[in-house]
Amino acid sequence: MDDPILVVNCGSSSLKIALFTRQEQRLGSLLAENLNTPEACIRLSGEPSSLNLPEPGSHEQALTMAIDLFRQRGLIRKAPLAVGHRVVHGGETFKEPSLIDDQVLVAIRACSALAPLHNPVNLIGIEAAQRLFPGIPQVAVFDTAFHQSLPAHAFHYALPQRFYRDWGVRRYGFHGTSHQFMADQTANVLGKPVSDLSLISAHLGNGCSITAIRNGKSVDTSMGLTPLEGLVMGTRSGDVDPGLFDFLSEKGMDAGEINRILNRESGLLGLSGQSNDMRTLCRMAEEGHQEAALAIDVFCFRLARYIGAMMASLTSLDALVFTGGIGENSAKVRARTLTHLTLLGFELSRENNEGNGKNSNHHIEAPASRFPVLVIPTNEELVIARAAIAHGLERIG
Repeated sequence: MDDPILVVNCGSSSLKIALFTRQEQRLGSLLAENLNTPEACIRLSGEPSSLNLPEPGSHEQALTMAIDLFRQRGLIRKAPLAVGHRVVHGGETFKEPSLIDDQVLVAIRACSALAPLHNPVNLIGIEAAQRLFPGIPQVAVFDTAFHQSLPAHAFHYALPQRFYRDWGVRRYGFHGTSHQFMADQTANVLGKPVSDLSLISAHLGNGCSITAIRNGKSVDTSMGLTPLEGLVMGTRSGDVDPGLFDFLSEKGMDAGEINRILNRESGLLGLSGQSNDMRTLCRMAEEGHQEAALAIDVFCFRLARYIGAMMASLTSLDALVFTGGIGENSAKVRARTLTHLTLLGFELSRENNEGNGKNSNHHIEAPASRFPVLVIPTNEELVIARAAIAHGLERIG
């Protein structure tokens, strides 16, 4: 077996890894959780039990153990051909994936001020992989890169211009690899060039964002300077009145506490008081739990409002596409959302919606629907693997 492409996605306390062949076949994947705690553990997909990591349970330990597990199962030999890394924020510096060198590392660190919870951890994964695989080409793939095509009227905030000039305060957008994948896959499903494609892509998971794509390029998106702006999410509030910050500070909360609450204690979790998992909330709502039902209602209404808002950036619409864990699997969320948009002419086929589009070539709209509605599983790891191959080509051959 040829040595594969390694994809690394570092979170603050987690590590996701996937292996692909150069022919884009997924060989295996792995998840490490609770890193840097005594509960740090690692598990290969398809295997029932997890393995504990020795203290301190670092990202580098998890990456090292992951490679050992892949080798034990014959999925990798001495080293991968290339390593692709997810990096959350590339600012205005990175408009496409980049082969990592010292200058790229400096630029990623400079963007850390824009994503203090994400970029430093992404750098940990990069530096650990560089130590494990010296001389192997490593490529950074940025969540923000796909959205660098946003027009000025879509990315500027109505703030003093010096905030943008001096500090880079603007809307950047995230989930770019997923939205890019949606554009490519939707073009295949509809049988038209991606350069002619206009769609609305809704990535709905624990993090949620929606993007208007015109002629294959992002022209509007819901997330902004940080991933906190926009839709209601699992634990993130999404849009709130900026005056809330002053109001809460007068109640005795400092900036750190407010930031923590908006990022980690709000969204579906905050509204329901129970869970950030949509599956759990749907079960609870069916059992009569009012706060769970409210959380679902707010989530779907805010999503519908953003779908309507994305229309302002398009002159035509080839499809509305749902993806991500919730987008791909929750027929209830899709149906509830589109009941708010009957004025726009969306109609669902109940049978195809309940089947998540699996037996209808991704289509879930009714024949009378004004626009196609699709469900397409995302594959961000594959986008990163493709970038690792393309941008490390001079080293891979």
